[in-house]
Parts: sequence; structure tokens; C-alpha cells
Amino acid sequence: MGVFHKYMDEYREAIQNGHIRDAYKGLMKFIMDLRTYFKNKYPDYFVSGSIYYGYMDMTYFAFFPESLKSRKLKIAIVFIHDAIRFEAWLGGYNKQVQAKYLKLFKESGWNKYRIPSTTKGVDSIVEYTLVDNPDFDDPAALTKQIESGTLNFIRDIEEFLSRCGD
Repeated sequence: MGVFHKYMDEYREAIQNGHIRDAYKGLMKFIMDLRTYFKNKYPDYFVSGSIYYGYMDMTYFAFFPESLKSRKLKIAIVFIHDAIRFEAWLGGYNKQVQAKYLKLFKESGWNKYRIPSTTKGVDSIVEYTLVDNPDFDDPAALTKQIESGTLNFIRDIEEFLSRCGD
């Protein structure tokens, strides 16, 4: 039996059990509701119209505060599936923007948040863990926790960029 076939047998079992499907469906509903919450609460910020569902590695939507959008930067609110955590990422509109800002953050020695060592295979410039092991039993509190962490992250990024004169 090939490896892929073995994986598909395991996948079939997990799907038939029903828990994986229910968990995934609940998670996607929470993320859709979270995106809608940001869109409604922050009408001056552009919130992407779609969610990137990923390959059960990460799921995210983008959030564009004007101060970052004018620099061709964005915030992604990301769910990391294997770690079961929410993160906020600073990202660029394209790889050139990403490389420019990654260099700026790395050369500054700023270490308030995680900074990837390279842009190869990475979609972030700066990363911040918003919630490790989230409590989905209280979605309103979880939403507030994600919101608060995201706003603090944005504020810190904006302060850094204004100090750098960018």
C-alpha cells in the first residue's frame, strides 16, 4: 500500500468519525464571524472579502489599517491548525514589499515580536501569537482577546515605522 493511500484510509476514518468535520466546520464559522466582526467594527479599515482556508495548515483573512495600507502592508489574522493558535502577521502586498520591510525590521534590531529569518516560503514580516490554545466555548471573549491583541500589534508596528521615518 502506498503512503498516500494509507493517509487517505486514515482521512476516511477521521471523516466517518465526524469529529474532524464538526471541529473544522465550527472553526471556519468562528473565523467567518471574526472577519465579519472586524469588518463591522472597523469600517474605516478594509477587511478582505474572502478567507484563505488553506490546506489545514493555516486559515486567515487580511485586515488593512490605512496607516499600513499606504505602505503596501497588511495585517493577517491567522489560525495555525497544527498548533491550535491564533496569530497576527504583518505582511506585504508582494514579495518586494515584504523583503523591503523584513530588512528594515531585521536591521533595526527590533525584537518585540518574532521576525522570520527569510522571505522564502514565508508570508510574514513580523509575527505575534494572539491566543495559544483558544477557548472556543466563549466565542465573544475569544473575539475580544484576538481584537485586543491585534490592535496592540498594529499600534506597535505603526510606532516602529514612524520612528524609522518610513
